[in-house]
Amino acid sequence: MCGIHGIYRFDGLSVEPRILSAMGDRTRHRGPDDEGSHVDGPCGIAMRRLSIIDLAGGHQPLSNADGTLWLVCNGEIYNFRELRSELQAKHYHFKTGSDCEVMLHLYDAEGDDFIHRLNGMFDFALWDARRRRLLIGRDRLGVKPLYVLQDGQQLAFASEAKALLALPGVRAELDRQVVADYLHLGYVAAPDCIFRGIRKLPPATLLAVEGGQVHEWRYWRLPDRVRQDISESEWSESVRTQLEESVRMQMVSDVPIGAFLSGGVDSSAVVGLMARHSPQPIRTYAIGFAGGEAEALYNELPYARRVAELFSTQHREILVRPDVVALLPKLLWHMDEPLSDTAFITTFLVSEFARQDVKVILSGVGGDELFGGYRRYLGGHYAQRYRRLPDWLRRSASFAAAHLPADRHSGFLNTLRLAKGFLASAEMTADERYRSYLQVLDRQAVAALLIEPGGSASDSLARAFAAAGHADELNRMFAVDAETQLPDDLLLLTDKMSMAVSLECRVPLLDHELVELAAAMPASIKMRDGRLKHLFKASLADLLPDDILNRKKRGFGTPMGAWLKRELAPLLSRLLAAEVVTARGLFRQSAVDQLVAAHAANRMDGTDILLALMNLEIWSRIYLDHRDPGNVAEELKSYVA
Repeated sequence: MCGIHGIYRFDGLSVEPRILSAMGDRTRHRGPDDEGSHVDGPCGIAMRRLSIIDLAGGHQPLSNADGTLWLVCNGEIYNFRELRSELQAKHYHFKTGSDCEVMLHLYDAEGDDFIHRLNGMFDFALWDARRRRLLIGRDRLGVKPLYVLQDGQQLAFASEAKALLALPGVRAELDRQVVADYLHLGYVAAPDCIFRGIRKLPPATLLAVEGGQVHEWRYWRLPDRVRQDISESEWSESVRTQLEESVRMQMVSDVPIGAFLSGGVDSSAVVGLMARHSPQPIRTYAIGFAGGEAEALYNELPYARRVAELFSTQHREILVRPDVVALLPKLLWHMDEPLSDTAFITTFLVSEFARQDVKVILSGVGGDELFGGYRRYLGGHYAQRYRRLPDWLRRSASFAAAHLPADRHSGFLNTLRLAKGFLASAEMTADERYRSYLQVLDRQAVAALLIEPGGSASDSLARAFAAAGHADELNRMFAVDAETQLPDDLLLLTDKMSMAVSLECRVPLLDHELVELAAAMPASIKMRDGRLKHLFKASLADLLPDDILNRKKRGFGTPMGAWLKRELAPLLSRLLAAEVVTARGLFRQSAVDQLVAAHAANRMDGTDILLALMNLEIWSRIYLDHRDPGNVAEELKSYVA
């Protein structure tokens, strides 16, 4: 695990090592153990290393025997031992015990098709000196991020966008063309990026530069054919077998390893299977919030404790009242891009806690997408029943729903919020209904918020729906998630927040073979009679008790909406004050004020959109105004003093 970066110059001039070094300094947190670079005329590749496999000998860049191939890689190749044995049988010589070295020899043996042989999470850069060719790429699901900057003189890449800002002549500028999509979804989806002139390489994509020409292509997509010829018991057995194999493979490490444990089905399954493959007790880490009713809704420590006792783990937990005001500038600097998902705060805190003991952590991220674990996946199920009601009753229900209060941080008001969202979308097409569940703010409201509403033609959800091409509604939703929210929200924050404390986070539920299996599974088996994750839970029936398998779904976030009405109200007021909004020149103050008032009065749950606006302003102070995050934090603290 590390951070990679590099430059290819189209003008033929040699890359300056000092520039590569400056890029690496920006991402030192990703790899505090080691650094390295290789320059060959117009191409330079470099890395910062967090040593996980082959601690003494895994220095990068890696090269082949005659020095004609050079590689930097961020991530882990889980099937490297099998590939290594195969390549040694073909008389390839290995210099190190590094998992990444197999990529060099596979490329030599199979060309670009080597990518299909890899099981892992990665972004990489490979310099082929014989062909004077640079090849960069990203793993199938987008677990590891990769940013690209291309102009007339150069193509540069890095694991984090901030490294590209170290290039001479490059300055941070807001890409106003993507602001509308950011406000719509609460994050910026690939290939877009919040920085003008920088883009994200999409998941499962390779990019080659050769002879001054750039060629980019997609090498993998989710299968779009549903298998109807397999029984439920066969599906259950296949899922369990593949999940167990994925967890086993991802436990390979030469340093201490642990697991995040929320007590939910996904993290509990990972911990349970880890326990079966470890001679020592598994180290587990859980987080909860101290406070009142809102905080209690996000406190899962009793469930985590139950699972820890079940599998006799070496369990540690932390109860926090986070200093959000001090944290936000620091975390947004690490994130590179603003977002509205409060899970980035929780992920950082529990990563920081776990890093006291371990260098590698396993997470249950991805299970809800694969196996139908979100309430939003039930929209079609309930819409079919809703449409059987008389027209007059449906019209009355829709009218009443528009006036319901909403607040996700109160048990009763959250139920009303969910009902309100369903009734508002029940008459929509399946795609539009799903969009309504995913969005932070609908596009009409976004247009009313922006001073220049016509400035953005970006619609990442429309692109994802167009590419999904799936007749099975649930799997179509999964395909959309796999193109948008999964890589550019959940996986991005998981990577950035764990790497902020130099912790490698692995996601065994997103093993691509398990993903392909889940994508071919009929919706009727994934969810049975409105039971979320029916098949997945059935496959774990002998591993986890009923009270864990069937517990109520919780979100891995913070009670931010409640804090914005209480202790963070002054911060909200100052960050979205008229003089601040006017100075940025992006939003209509009247529309901002309406959102704040509606949230305060429970007319809507505005947690996500208000945090999106606040985080964009904090991000702007750091990146656009070129201010130190610590300095910004001190300013924000003065607002709530």
